[in-house]
Amino acid sequence: MPTSSLPSKVRSVGVKSDNTNKKLNNLCSVQKILSFSSQGHLKQAFHHLNILTRKGIRLDSKTLASLIQQCANSKSYREGKWIHFHLKTTGWKHPTTFLANHLINMYSKCGHHIEARNVFDKMTTRNLYSWNNMLSGYAKSGMVKAAKRLFDQMPEKDVVSWNTMVIAYAQVGYFNEALKFYREFRRLGIGFNDYSFAGVITACVKSRDFSLTGQVHSQVLVAGFLSNVVLCSSIVDAYAKCGNMSDARRLFDAMRVRDVLAWTTLVSGYSRCGDMVSARELFEAMPEKNPVSWTTLIAGYSHSGMSLQSLELFAKMVKLQVQPDQFTFSSCLSACADIASLKHGKQVHAFLVNAGLRPNAIVMSSLIDMYSKCGNLEVAKRVFDTMGNKHDAVLWNTMLSALAQHGMGEEAIEMFFKMVKFGVKPNRITFIVLLNACSHSGLVPEGLSFFEMMTSNYNVPPDEEHYACIIDLLGRAGRFSEVLAQIKKMPCEPDDHIWNALLGVCRIHGNVELGRMAAELLIELDPQSPAAYLLLSSIYGALGMWENAEKVRQLMNERHVRKEQAVSWLEIEQKLRPSFGCSQSNTLEKDTLMILQLLADKTEDDSLHDSESFIHGGLDARGSNV
Repeated sequence: MPTSSLPSKVRSVGVKSDNTNKKLNNLCSVQKILSFSSQGHLKQAFHHLNILTRKGIRLDSKTLASLIQQCANSKSYREGKWIHFHLKTTGWKHPTTFLANHLINMYSKCGHHIEARNVFDKMTTRNLYSWNNMLSGYAKSGMVKAAKRLFDQMPEKDVVSWNTMVIAYAQVGYFNEALKFYREFRRLGIGFNDYSFAGVITACVKSRDFSLTGQVHSQVLVAGFLSNVVLCSSIVDAYAKCGNMSDARRLFDAMRVRDVLAWTTLVSGYSRCGDMVSARELFEAMPEKNPVSWTTLIAGYSHSGMSLQSLELFAKMVKLQVQPDQFTFSSCLSACADIASLKHGKQVHAFLVNAGLRPNAIVMSSLIDMYSKCGNLEVAKRVFDTMGNKHDAVLWNTMLSALAQHGMGEEAIEMFFKMVKFGVKPNRITFIVLLNACSHSGLVPEGLSFFEMMTSNYNVPPDEEHYACIIDLLGRAGRFSEVLAQIKKMPCEPDDHIWNALLGVCRIHGNVELGRMAAELLIELDPQSPAAYLLLSSIYGALGMWENAEKVRQLMNERHVRKEQAVSWLEIEQKLRPSFGCSQSNTLEKDTLMILQLLADKTEDDSLHDSESFIHGGLDARGSNV
C-alpha cells in the first residue's frame, strides 16, 4: 500500500519510530566512542566519530573534551587533529573556551606549539586557565623566551603562572633567572603551594649548589611541606648531587613516609659518590623495589669499576623476573666492555634481543663500544650499520671512538665525513674523538685541520679537552715548540687535562725539563693525584736518573699519596678473575697467593656464573650465535 494512502496517524507513528531509531543508533555510536577511547582504542573510537561527522551530528562538549584529553595523554596528534576538524565541520569553527583550552593542551603535549598558539589567538574569550595552559606548553618544551613574552602579556597572574616560569627557567639551566622569578614571586605575597618549591629545588639539583639547597630546605620546613614525599626526595637528591651524603641521609631518615622514589634517590646518591657498600645495604633494606631501583644499583657498580658485581646483580634481577629497561642494558654492556668479556657481552646482547626491546641510540652505542673494546671491531661495525635511525650524534661518536681505539685514524676521518653528509651535526665530543684518532695514528696535519675546522665550519668552540688533544697530537710528533705555542694561545688557564697531556708526551720523548714543569703544575692543581708523581718518576727512571725517581717516590709517601692498584681480568676455566698489579719485590709471594686462591675457588662460586647459571640457562646458547 502506498504511503500516501496510510492514515495520517500511522504515518506519524512511522516517522517517530524512524527518528527514535536514528537517535538510538546515534546514542549507540556515542557509547562506542566513549568505550573505545576509555580503553585506549582511539582508532576504533574515531571510526565511529567519522560516521557521526558525515551525518553532521556533533558530540556534546563533555564527551569531546574527554576525547581530546585522551589524545593529549597518549600524544595522538593525528586523532586530536581529527577532533578539531570534527568541531569545524559540525558548526564550531570557534570552539568554546572550555574546548579551546583542551585543544591547546593537546597540541602542546603533542609538540605542535604553532597550532596550539593558533587556537589560543583565535579564542574570543580567554580565562586565566587559557593563559596558564599556553604558558605551560611553552615551558614544558623549553621555549622560555616565548613563555616570558606570554607571561609579560598576561592580564592577571596567579601562583600557577609564577610556578610555571620558575620551573621553566630551572629546567633549561637558567638558574639565576629561576631564582630571580622565585624571589619576586615570594616578595609579592600572593601565596604559594608545594609546587612553588619544585622549580627552585630543580635549580639546586642541577646547579649542585649546597648553600642554596640548605636555604630551600629551611624554607620548605618552615612552610610545612616536608611531609610531601616528592619534595623531600628532591631535596635528598640535591644534597646527594652536592656530594653531601650525611645531610641527604639525615633528611631521608627523618621522612615519615618513604616511597620507592625516595629509597631509589638515596641509593643513586651513594652510587654516584662511589660508596657502593652503603648503596647495596640500602638497596637490600628497601621494602619494595622497581626496575629503576635495580638499574640504579647496576649502573652504580658499572660506573665504580665493579663490573662483576654489576653483572651478578643483573643476573639476579632477571632471575626474579624484574623487567630490565634500556638503561639497564646500557649499564651491563658498559660493564662487559670494562672487563673486555665478549662472552658476557654476547649474553646481554642476546637477552636484549629476546626481550623484544627496540634498543635506543644509547643502547646501540653501548653495544658498539662493548664489541669494540672486546676486540671485535667488525661486529661493532655491523651493529652500527643495522641501526635504522642514525640521526643521533652519540652513535657516530661511539663508532668514531671505536675506530680510534683500533688505531684506524684514516677510517675515522672517512666516517666523520659520512656523518656530515648524513646530516648529523658534529658536537664537542665528536672533535675530541676525532683529534684523538688523528693523534694515535700520527695524522698531524689532518688533526690541526680539524681543530681549525671545528670553530670555523661547525661553530664548536675548543675547550680544555680539545687543547689537550692538540698537545698530545703535536707532542707525540715531537713538536714541542708548537706545543708551548698552543698552550700560550689558550683563551683560558690550563687545567689538569693540559698538564696530563704534556706530561704524557714528555714521558714518550724523555723531555725531562718540560715534564718536570708539567708535573709540578699538575701536583699544584691536585696534590693527591698519583698520576703526576708516577709519570715524573717514570721519566727519571727511563733516563737512568734513579735518585730523582726515588725522591719523587719519597714525596708521594710524605704526602700520603696512594697509587691506585692496577687490575686486569683473566678468564680461567670459564670464570672471570681479577689479576692485580704488583711490584717486582713481592711478585713471587703474590703469584703464590693467587695460585692458592684459584685452587681454593674450585669449591666456591664467588664470581659471575658462566653461561648456564647466568640467566636461567640457555642464554649462552643463544648468545654464542649473536
